[in-house]
Amino acid sequence: MPEKFTGRCVCNAISYEFSNAPDFVANCYCRDCQKSSGAVMATYFSAAADDFKLLSGSPRSYPYIAASGNTLQRNFCPDCGARLFQDKLSGFPDQVFVMLGSLDHPETIKPPIMEIFTRFRISWTKALDVPQYPGRPDGLELSPSEREKVGAGEGCG
Repeated sequence: MPEKFTGRCVCNAISYEFSNAPDFVANCYCRDCQKSSGAVMATYFSAAADDFKLLSGSPRSYPYIAASGNTLQRNFCPDCGARLFQDKLSGFPDQVFVMLGSLDHPETIKPPIMEIFTRFRISWTKALDVPQYPGRPDGLELSPSEREKVGAGEGCG
């Protein structure tokens, strides 16, 4: 049986695990990731929804409409406020996107394979030596007027 990857929030009220090492790891510079993480970017990875298991606690979710028009739920601890994962992504229904910093041992995950929404990169940050995308890697984003009509933000998803 493979080793489990585990993570939790700051106050330990919410914990989770998954078994399969992720293949997709990305740094995202979108405005939503900046605002919701309080940092210049967010690093996250994907885990199969059927592999991701909540072990304790009840996260609170915040619904969001991404720049693509896709919907998702940002999940965080209602006690300490730590952002943990995104799920219920309409564009990626079988995936959970986990915040790398919420892992107990983040160094066990391979480095990012791309950086996305780099058009929002803070000028004094440095690009990694990986593919750089000004928006989504697939280019699927609504126009500013379409985003306004559906209430979408300038975020990934």
